[in-house]
Amino acid sequence: MKAIWNNQIIAESDETIVVEGNQYFPPSAIKPEFFKPSQTHSTCPWKGVASYYSIEVNGESNKDAAWYYPEAKAAAQEIQGYVAFWKGVKVGN
Repeated sequence: MKAIWNNQIIAESDETIVVEGNQYFPPSAIKPEFFKPSQTHSTCPWKGVASYYSIEVNGESNKDAAWYYPEAKAAAQEIQGYVAFWKGVKVGN
């Protein structure tokens, strides 16, 4: 599975986990040079508080295009720290 934005592979793994239709990539699968921490947070009733990354590729930024749960609730422990994408990031094989 690959995550691509702005014609750049930003994450790649054969060990993603699908939750609610989203592919969650292991932390080791993301290419950290493209990820910038964000101050944005949101809350899911069963997964917990999500943190976000903005993605920067070739001088362009995609604000809050990736999210993860640094301290997932018990029901979502399998995706703790894993990263998912939206906002135009293409995820597929």
